[in-house]
Amino acid sequence: MKKLLLASAITMLSVSTVQATPTVYGKAFVTTNYVDAELNRQSMDIPNDAINVNEDNSSVQVSSHSSRLGFKGSEAITANTDVIYQLEYGIKIDDSGSSNIGFKSRDTYLGLKNKDYGQFRFGRNYSVSDYINNVTVNEGYWDNIGSSSLSDGGTLSEALTLTDGKRINNSIVWIAPKYSGLPLELALQYSADEAFVTDSDDRDSGFGASLMFDPGTGFTAGVAYDKDMSTNGEMLRGSASVDLSKYVAAPVTLGTLYQQVDFDGYDDEEKGLVVSAEMGLTNFARPASVYLQYDKTDNLGGLSGNDSDQIVLGGKYMFKDNMIAHAYVGKNSADLENGLLVVRNNDDDTTDLVQARGDADVLAIGGGLEYKF
Repeated sequence: MKKLLLASAITMLSVSTVQATPTVYGKAFVTTNYVDAELNRQSMDIPNDAINVNEDNSSVQVSSHSSRLGFKGSEAITANTDVIYQLEYGIKIDDSGSSNIGFKSRDTYLGLKNKDYGQFRFGRNYSVSDYINNVTVNEGYWDNIGSSSLSDGGTLSEALTLTDGKRINNSIVWIAPKYSGLPLELALQYSADEAFVTDSDDRDSGFGASLMFDPGTGFTAGVAYDKDMSTNGEMLRGSASVDLSKYVAAPVTLGTLYQQVDFDGYDDEEKGLVVSAEMGLTNFARPASVYLQYDKTDNLGGLSGNDSDQIVLGGKYMFKDNMIAHAYVGKNSADLENGLLVVRNNDDDTTDLVQARGDADVLAIGGGLEYKF
């Protein structure tokens, strides 16, 4: 009898161990780029100073783009409910940054998943506004909308594009279950302001919601709103995409995204537009594609007269499903008339905040290899 009980206990322990084993996953993505960034500005450091300043920085850069290492999994606690978890960290492959940062927390949460009530995620979660991002196709250096960087500052091109969602500390995300087979995904989010304040009205807790429609027919559409999460203010975003191969003999996917951001304390709304097209190439031994993406932003950061245009042409080739080669060329041009603070990278790896009034241009040509595991 004791032997039987011991055997049963060992069997139960083995099953529990298997269920609790996390999935290890990640991505390494490194590129080499030639970047020419030019900032022509009128000096604003001294009142009434009309001296024009021309700053031109060209260099070859080896960069890591959203490389990561993660652990995720689930384990049943009842017949209908699982504990779910994810620990994901960004890794800077090319160096550790000026502050010696080797890892940075990405989406990291512990939660519950119930068949009737959906998912609840508690921790550091991406803004649900980013769930409505079925349009952007840029990769590598030009993946500069909401790009995840381990460096202390960003790049000039990142400062010259529309505002995007970001990861929110101390947040709760609820993802609704599917109801009656409806092709809708609803997500709600709350971010808690845990600062010690004497007046509850001073708290900056935020909230957001997103709704994605995807019937599996090649057409998708989504809408998202958040307040005091992606930025101090309100963001409203809508998007749509269509895979033409589902309807005609054309391996092309088209997409468009439009958003408005109303920053607290600024009179003008930032207005952003993204239009993209990606076409599959059939004359290669392995899957390949080319893409074109145009980004337009008016009133960058809520400042009237600060406008930018960006266009990128690129391509991808899949040696295997998890090994992808990238190549691209792009240019961002901006008119900065209202003293926008932008980030400039220096040759010694330090960064400066530059108050710019004038023009900014960034040209980047590059490519790299992405490996997923």
